[in-house]
Amino acid sequence: QVQLVESGGGSVQAGGSLRLSCVASRYTYSIYSMAWFRQAPGKEREGVAAIGRDGRTRYADSVKGRFTISQDNGINTLYLQMDSLKPEDTAMYYCAASLDSTGWLTSGNYNNWGQGTQVTVSS
Repeated sequence: QVQLVESGGGSVQAGGSLRLSCVASRYTYSIYSMAWFRQAPGKEREGVAAIGRDGRTRYADSVKGRFTISQDNGINTLYLQMDSLKPEDTAMYYCAASLDSTGWLTSGNYNNWGQGTQVTVSS
């Protein structure tokens, strides 16, 4: 198992930027894949961005070109740089880790989750 702690959420106006961080309790290079998910009120949790152990990435179509996922294995931290934010990006953002497979953007493939950090984008 791995504990995950997110930070960096907040309130921002449309067009602004935020960077989310997720600190893992074990070496991130030992984790098969990590990802960011989000859930807005009344909506299902959706995958936003994922990164595999080999550095390959995947993004939801709704965030391509605006969000960038990265990780710093030296400090066991996953990041999500969010630029050109839109009101529809408003949600609770969760960090997730899979220890035994490349989960990509499917939530059922992950069994380690953080508590979430709120992102609110106003128009």
